[in-house]
Amino acid sequence: MERIDGIVLKQMLESGMNHLSNHAAEVDALNVFPVPDGDTGTNMFLTVSNGVKAALQEEKNHVGKILKTLSRGLLMGARGNSGVITSQIFRGIYQDLQDNETIDASQLAHAFVNGSRIAYKAVMRPVEGTILTVVREAADYTYAYTVTEEITDCILVMEKMVEECNEALLRTPELLPVLAEVGVVDSGGKGLTIIFEGMLEALKGNVIGLSNESQSIDSAQTKVEGEEEFGFCTEFILKLSETGMRHFSESDFSDELATIGNSIVCVQDEDLVKVHVHTLEPFTAIKMGKRRGRFLKLKVENMQQQHDNILEKEEEQPVAEKKKYGIITVAPGSGIGDIFKELRADIVVGGGQTMNPSTEDFVEAIQKLNCDHIIILPNNSNIVMAANQAAQVCEDRDIHVLPAKTIPQGISACVMFNPEADIEENLSDMNEAIENVKSGEVTYAIKDTTYEGMDIKKDEFMGIFNRSIILSKPDCISATKALLDRMLDEDSELVTLIYGEDATLEQAQQMGEYIEQISDAEVEIYEGKQPVYPFIIGVE
Repeated sequence: MERIDGIVLKQMLESGMNHLSNHAAEVDALNVFPVPDGDTGTNMFLTVSNGVKAALQEEKNHVGKILKTLSRGLLMGARGNSGVITSQIFRGIYQDLQDNETIDASQLAHAFVNGSRIAYKAVMRPVEGTILTVVREAADYTYAYTVTEEITDCILVMEKMVEECNEALLRTPELLPVLAEVGVVDSGGKGLTIIFEGMLEALKGNVIGLSNESQSIDSAQTKVEGEEEFGFCTEFILKLSETGMRHFSESDFSDELATIGNSIVCVQDEDLVKVHVHTLEPFTAIKMGKRRGRFLKLKVENMQQQHDNILEKEEEQPVAEKKKYGIITVAPGSGIGDIFKELRADIVVGGGQTMNPSTEDFVEAIQKLNCDHIIILPNNSNIVMAANQAAQVCEDRDIHVLPAKTIPQGISACVMFNPEADIEENLSDMNEAIENVKSGEVTYAIKDTTYEGMDIKKDEFMGIFNRSIILSKPDCISATKALLDRMLDEDSELVTLIYGEDATLEQAQQMGEYIEQISDAEVEIYEGKQPVYPFIIGVE
C-alpha cells in the first residue's frame, strides 16, 4: 500500500484501540511495584479511546483533520504519565502530517520520528528504559530503514515500526534496573507496541475487534423508563481475584452500586463480571470494582455533556465569585477530600493512584474558578503530567502546578497556604512544606516478587517510604509499626495518620498510641476512606 487515506487511518486507529482494550489487563500486570493499583493499561486505554472515538466521528476523510481531532481528544483524555506521553507522541505525528490529505511511506516514517521528539520535550527529566525509549529507538530505526532501502510500501514501514518497538521493549530492563529485578518490561512501552500492532493489522486489512471478554454488554443493558441520561455511563468487565471469587455476590455488588447510581446491570460468569451503571461518581464505581479484581475492559462516557451543552445555550451560566486564589487538589477518598476542603481547597478532583484523573478533569475544574491565581496539587507522581498539560491548555490563566506527589505533601502545602499573602510567598512556603514532609503508605502485595533485593510475598503488607518499598510484613499492623520506626526520629514533631477503607478507627488509635510510645511527636488521626492503602502517614 503506497498511500494511507482517511478511511484506512480510521480503521488503523480503531484497530489499535481495540487491540489495547483486549490487552489492557496484561499491561496493568507489568506494574513494577506489586501493589494493587497497576493501571498503566487502563490509563492508556482511557486516553486512547477518548481520542479515537472523537477521530472516528470526523466527517472529512482527510488524514490531517482526522489526526487533529485525534490529538485533541488524546490530550483532553490523557490519564497518568503513560497516557500523557502517548498523547504527545500522536501530537507530534499530527504536527508532522497536519496538511496531508493522504500520506506515503516516507511521510509515515518521518511522522513517527517527530512523535518521539515531541514526547521527549514534554517530559522534564526523561528516563530511559520507558515508553520514551521504545518510541525513539523504533522511530529512528524505522526512518533509517525507510530512507536507505527506499521503501514505498506503508505496510513495510508499520511492520518495521512494530518490529523495532518489540526489540526496544525487550531492551528496557537493560536500561532500567528495577525492570530487570522484577522481571518485566516497561508497561507504557508495551502498551504503545500493542497499539501499533493493532494499527498494522488494520493496514493489512485485518481490523481487530474486541475479544469475547471485552465485548460491550449492550445486549444485557436495561433502560429505566423515564431515566434522565445525565452523569456517567460506566461499564467494565472484571476478572475476579481469588478472594473476589470466594466472596463475590451479584446482588450484594448491585446493592452497593445502587448507593451511587441506577440503570444497574451486574452479571457474573464464573470469574468474569460484567457491570453497567449510570452514576455521578464513576471513580467510586471503579474503586468498588477494583477491590474485587482486575479490569479487562473499562469505559466511562459523559452522558451529561450533551445535556449541559444544551443548557448552556438556553440559560446564562452563573459566574463564580471573583477571588484572589483558587486551589485544586486531588484526593483518592472522600475523607481525604474533606480534609482538603477544610484547608481551603476550592475543588477536589476525585481520583488518585487507582484512577488517575484526566487532563480534561483538570481543565473543567480550572474553568469553574474565577480567580487571579490557581494552584494545583496533584498529590501523586502519576498525575503531575496531566495537571501540567491542563495548565498548558488553559494558558490564559495564571496556573501553578506544585510538585506534591503524595497526600501528606498536599496536606502540608495546604496548611502553609495564606490567602492574604502574595503568590510568590505562597509558592515559596508551600514548596518548602512539600520538601520537608516525609510520606509513607501501607498496602498489600498482589504477587511474589523481588524489589531492591527484598523478597516480597503475595498478600504480605508493605511499607512504602518516600515512594520506595522498604519493608514487607505478614500483617498490616506489624508493617505499619515497622514503617513508623523508620519514619520517626528525634526531630519529628507532627504525625498525620490517615486510615482508609481497609482499616478501622480502633487500629488507627492503636497506631497513635504506638507513635506516642516511641516519640514525642503530636499525632493527628483522620478517616480518609481511601482504597488500597489502609494507612497513609505524613511526618513533619
